[in-house]
Amino acid sequence: MQKITSISEIVEAVKGQPKKTIAVAAAQDVEVLKAVHKAVDYGLANAILVGDSDKIQEILSEEGLSPQEFEIIHEPDKAEACKRAVMLVSENRADILMKGIVDTSVILKAVLNKEYGLRKAAVLSHVAVFEVDGYDRLFLVTDAAMNIAPDVSAKKEIIESAVSVAHSLGLEHPIAACICAVEKVNPKMQATLDARELVEMNQRGDIPGCTVAGPFALDNAVSEEAANHKGIEDVSAGRADILLVPQIEAGNVLYKSLVFFARAKNAGIIIGAKVPVVVTSRADSEQAKLNSIALALLTASEEKKGE
Repeated sequence: MQKITSISEIVEAVKGQPKKTIAVAAAQDVEVLKAVHKAVDYGLANAILVGDSDKIQEILSEEGLSPQEFEIIHEPDKAEACKRAVMLVSENRADILMKGIVDTSVILKAVLNKEYGLRKAAVLSHVAVFEVDGYDRLFLVTDAAMNIAPDVSAKKEIIESAVSVAHSLGLEHPIAACICAVEKVNPKMQATLDARELVEMNQRGDIPGCTVAGPFALDNAVSEEAANHKGIEDVSAGRADILLVPQIEAGNVLYKSLVFFARAKNAGIIIGAKVPVVVTSRADSEQAKLNSIALALLTASEEKKGE
């Protein structure tokens, strides 16, 4: 697969694949419906909307969107809507899951249900993909939304999940940089100790399909010029594809800085379940939601090929 270097290329890559189906839980949300309608209209996917059918129909009518484009399952209770949407995936009627107007904790409870849920990995994590002006590659930021203060074993799984997304983007051997405040291991800074251990795991073959490097400060992870100025000799310095943040605060600040200061185009999914889960923010634009749907569809397609 050719390496994808822009968000628009993700959407185009999905257009050339067999159509998959999105199950949307608690679908009675204006921005979600507009994004899903656009995905259907672009020929990216089919969609099953689970939620309050009266409210869904009302929103579709107000926005001038055709209800004939969708299968609609009436379930006004939001927790039950999440359960029904998850079961659609379990029954192979849908290929990816998307959150509508419901708390993330509610849909994740359904995803993790032992009876009908979709849990695969021990750790679910969020992977965000950014297109930043001035760079010739996409950046994957993880984990800015799910894991508060992951220990080294959780970070290992977070890297592995991000690597699977990177592979779906045509990055055969991505570089995963462990982001810290400094470039040297400091016994008083746990993130640097974790970075050293993760690098050693990678060198032993315990984290395959990538190169894990670090500790790196952010500038030395993404800029070869900055790394050269610091005299950093690691061949991976300045060439990172995946940015592993030490904990959720750092990830959240980096994510929102890229969105609001850099105006970076972005997409994001939760990975680690049997299928990708699209959990967008209320503040995300319709286009960002569409980008996330496309990323989920592409990742799901590549995971199917690997089975």
